[in-house]
Amino acid sequence: MLNEIINQTHAIFGPHVDWKQMVLMAATPIFLLAFAVELYVRKQNGPEHRMWSQFDWREIVTNLGLGGVYQVIELLLHIAITGALILWIYEFRLFDIPVNGWTIVPLFVGMEFCYYWFHRASHRIRWFWSAHVVHHSSETMNMTTAMRQGLLYSVTGWWLFFMPLVLLGVHPGVVFTLYAVNLFYQYFIHTEAVGKLHPWLEFWFNTPSAHRVHHGRNPEYIDRNYGGVLIIFDRMFGTYTEERDDNPVEYGIVDQIYSHNILTLNFHEFRAMWRDVFAAGSFTGGLKQLFLPPKWDR
Repeated sequence: MLNEIINQTHAIFGPHVDWKQMVLMAATPIFLLAFAVELYVRKQNGPEHRMWSQFDWREIVTNLGLGGVYQVIELLLHIAITGALILWIYEFRLFDIPVNGWTIVPLFVGMEFCYYWFHRASHRIRWFWSAHVVHHSSETMNMTTAMRQGLLYSVTGWWLFFMPLVLLGVHPGVVFTLYAVNLFYQYFIHTEAVGKLHPWLEFWFNTPSAHRVHHGRNPEYIDRNYGGVLIIFDRMFGTYTEERDDNPVEYGIVDQIYSHNILTLNFHEFRAMWRDVFAAGSFTGGLKQLFLPPKWDR
């Protein structure tokens, strides 16, 4: 069924359809409605809610602006460059893997596995962090924080992490539709309006509690909980940390950037990275600045 929809859409719009952005753009009204519900719930909690004083409308407007610009730039870059590159890679696939009731769950888990390593690399390799840092640069947490995305993802190569599935023989439209489902789910876990869930859900799934940890700059919370929908790969690879009541999450980045300027937020780390590359004094030192973790030399 999914393959048929993708083929029909390609027949109408051509082969370079950015399924990720199509799904996310279509879901935007749902996202805004969910934020309105979250706002209502938090208002019902009253001003004693520990983060109510930080419910900053300037941050919310910035988040929405960053999300809108991200969607447009990702779509344009996919049409111009990345879509063609991905389809070219697909020509070298090993198999033709169908999408049906037997394969959809394994394919989703495979996509989640690729996402885990993309997300982990986005924290542990400075080249990828220079794009992802935008998402972590807010000191508040609400559903619009999920829209706080950077312009440089396609430049730094986020899509490369999903090419193993494409090379195996999963159609790119399927891969990135599944990825869009992953991102759709993640929108709703960027919130403080929901506490910890049932232990069974907390064990298997990425929840608001687990994702609040991921956005923390507390030393115990930094670079933890990389999962998208599932949290099982964090448990498997030792990157899971539970939110603790005695250690409230402090949101933001270690070297906090205090700005609502969309260009500043998008390029401050990218510029700093290249400044450090050219100041390294050697080719090897420059490569370390690009591919070792942020602040490895401090």
